[in-house]
Amino acid sequence: MTEARYKFQRLTVYGLALDYVDMVYGLARELPAGEQFNLCAQLQRAATSVVLNIAEGSTGQTDPEQKRFLGLALRSYLETVACLDIIERRGYVPYEGLERVREAGHGVFVKIQSFRKALGGGRTTGDGRPGRERPRTGDRGRKTEDR
Repeated sequence: MTEARYKFQRLTVYGLALDYVDMVYGLARELPAGEQFNLCAQLQRAATSVVLNIAEGSTGQTDPEQKRFLGLALRSYLETVACLDIIERRGYVPYEGLERVREAGHGVFVKIQSFRKALGGGRTTGDGRPGRERPRTGDRGRKTEDR
């Protein structure tokens, strides 16, 4: 990789996410041609979004804003997990190939979670302002189980 000019390029989590994208793109090449514009494209977009959100959130942002972008990166990562589950169910790739990608992805997940925790500040709302946990409610305000 070229010399790190920007803050995010020096982050360990950014490097791990780039490695994950490389693995995902390699895996996507193994998918059937019929999945090129569906599952393959979705998997690649989601993995790329992990990297992009880490980058976008790190430069010139407040800690709560950076934490929000890391949350978006986590959501994108979880989208890749769902894509990998579909790939596994369809038998498109041997288990060993999927497992390597899953392990790398889990490493990214753990690093993002750690980074968010290090930023502190508790829960934030969608616009980066501090928020508080509220129980999920169903009909008539009764607490319901998470879905």
